[in-house]
Amino acid sequence: MTRDPDLAALDQLLLERSVRRGDFVLASGRRSSFYVDARLTTMSAQGLVLIGRVGLQAIRAKGWTPEAVGGLTLGADPVAYAIAAASAGSPPQVQAFSVRKEAKAHGTGRRIEGNFFAANRVVVVEDVLTSGGSAQQAVTRVRVEGGHVLGVLTVVDREEGGREALQNQGIEVVSLTTSTILGLR
Repeated sequence: MTRDPDLAALDQLLLERSVRRGDFVLASGRRSSFYVDARLTTMSAQGLVLIGRVGLQAIRAKGWTPEAVGGLTLGADPVAYAIAAASAGSPPQVQAFSVRKEAKAHGTGRRIEGNFFAANRVVVVEDVLTSGGSAQQAVTRVRVEGGHVLGVLTVVDREEGGREALQNQGIEVVSLTTSTILGLR
């Protein structure tokens, strides 16, 4: 089966900008022979355009109709912003939000910033899915604040149990690419 040209271009951009080989300790504490610093892709001009387009297409292909997309800051932020921007020219529009790791001690003290309101239908986004911990934190916070989580969309699924951990909690996961597709496994 031929890969969508935009997805193939995203794969290539990730390989060029974000993938490193070596000995790494991941946020999950696991060791790995490769590291994907997706921010080098998700924060690039070309990456933002591609992720916005393919992310919005993937959400709609899944049948999800979110009012907003977002996730745990910092990795999810450019993914959410790219999808929101892409939706401006392809209604219905989808807004973006960020989930703070902890509440601010000043101002409103909110844990979710941006365009999120109680009862919103949302898709939680992630740059790289490994154990699923960051996505789960965002899902929990959105639910505590009264949001309805339709599912999780990740740019890269490392295929290290994150998808299964989320699915075991009844959360559907869509990935734009995987470590297998990128040739890392």
